[in-house]
Amino acid sequence: MITEIGIVAGDIWHFLDQHGETNLARLVKGIDKPRDNVLISLGWLAREGHVLLQQVDGGEYRIALRKNA
Repeated sequence: MITEIGIVAGDIWHFLDQHGETNLARLVKGIDKPRDNVLISLGWLAREGHVLLQQVDGGEYRIALRKNA
């Protein structure tokens, strides 16, 4: 499972790098992986400081890569 988390995290990173900020539904559809795997990998990326998560109106989350300053 750890390997799959890393693979999906890489897919997330590449998707965000190519498409920019997005919402969770578009991300899951765009990388075509199980939603649970995306959530686990997204949490890992957030904890490591690689992505920014922002909750917007209606409870939806916006997801973006954290750009180095």
